[in-house]
Amino acid sequence: MQNYKQQFKGKKITIMGLGLLGRGIGDTIFLAECGADLLVTDLKTKEQLTTPLKVLSKYKNIQYVLGEHRIKDFREKDMIIRAAVVPYDSLYIREARKNNIPIEMDVSLLIKSAPKITVIGVTGTRGKSMTTTLIYKILKDNEKFLGKNVHIGGNFRDIATLPLLKKIKKGDILVCELDSWQLQGFGEAKVSPNISVFTTFMPDHMNYYKNDMKRYFEDKTNIYKYQKKEDVLIILPEMKKLINENDVMGKYIVAKSDNIFDWEFIVPGNYNRDNLACAVEVSKLFNIPEKNIKKAVANFRGLEGRMQLLKVYKGIKIYNDNNATTPEATTVGIRALANIKKDDKGNHTSNLILICGGADKNLPVENLIKTINEYCKVVVMIPGTGTDRLIGKVPNKSKEIIGNNKLSIKSQIIKNLDGIVKTALEYAKKGDIILFSPAFASFGMFNNEYERNDLFIKIIKKLK
Repeated sequence: MQNYKQQFKGKKITIMGLGLLGRGIGDTIFLAECGADLLVTDLKTKEQLTTPLKVLSKYKNIQYVLGEHRIKDFREKDMIIRAAVVPYDSLYIREARKNNIPIEMDVSLLIKSAPKITVIGVTGTRGKSMTTTLIYKILKDNEKFLGKNVHIGGNFRDIATLPLLKKIKKGDILVCELDSWQLQGFGEAKVSPNISVFTTFMPDHMNYYKNDMKRYFEDKTNIYKYQKKEDVLIILPEMKKLINENDVMGKYIVAKSDNIFDWEFIVPGNYNRDNLACAVEVSKLFNIPEKNIKKAVANFRGLEGRMQLLKVYKGIKIYNDNNATTPEATTVGIRALANIKKDDKGNHTSNLILICGGADKNLPVENLIKTINEYCKVVVMIPGTGTDRLIGKVPNKSKEIIGNNKLSIKSQIIKNLDGIVKTALEYAKKGDIILFSPAFASFGMFNNEYERNDLFIKIIKKLK
């Protein structure tokens, strides 16, 4: 957009939540370079934000309020930009609304500010990153055929969204991964992507949503709620029971993995075939020849932190599924990889050593416990409140949430990731699989899931 700088120049903007992951930093730099009068406020302290503050130090049009939020910073502003994790009902956001100040989030603000483009949005409790990346790869590989530039944004590590305004031109395609928090911004702006994909819906983030699945689902539905007749919603068959076709304004497509079951695709797990089916349906909307789509899929090497075959060490396959941050996500990963056999006495034996554990998100764990007991050989765990639930250490205050089961197979809790990997390798032999699939949030031992991911990769790469 040629005039994007004018849209923000001289505007008084409060950025609520800078964060450590890079996206907030990138958006802040972009707005500073546009000439906005910025105030950045974050509950993290100056010491905790040393790295981003160093990056931003050269911009003189940024003020900071750190370690707290102040009501006065949400008055007499032209705009509030809130980070994804800021509660929708925050008293500071309520103050801004009371003063008729627009509340914006990065992706929805980009869509409102960009020229006429085609926006593809992907959400789902499980599968959104894989599906988004597959769509982007297929379309990017076929840019020449499309005659359009293809961009990626949204909930991706180190990819700030607003700076895309520098590159996006009329007619371009933007592929976005959208979590439920970002979709709150779509609801605020009353916009939805032109092409929307809703992969799965399962319990997640119940600590944020206070066990209100209805509220969680309502945020997710913003991905199609404001679509127009010419727009498209793509879902998997299991989502039909949640999304009524009559509630969808545009075209409604059910993606079926049966149609691509024999395609060359490196990523394990039937659920990843479902993700691929969604990506293929999106690609068909652009009339890309099937042979071109198949070629892009065959060349796809997988996604970091999502059922990623990281290394084969002494005949042991080591998979990184760091981004499995819910019990259900880890459950499907275990079932995709474990090889169950029976010994001479009829007892089942498994070739899978699981590394899991972390901070509780108040999600059901019974199915995960049952799956670990049935499909895993050993489980080595990261300490945390979620781990405590797996071993039955937490009092059963709510049977519905916590359940009565606990691990019955051999298990150990180790205090650091180096020791965890070392212990897992001691249990493994040639032909076994080590699956790093946490099932819980990273907070406690790590600042975020990306720090956990990077450390695990670093440890495995050192193995010789």
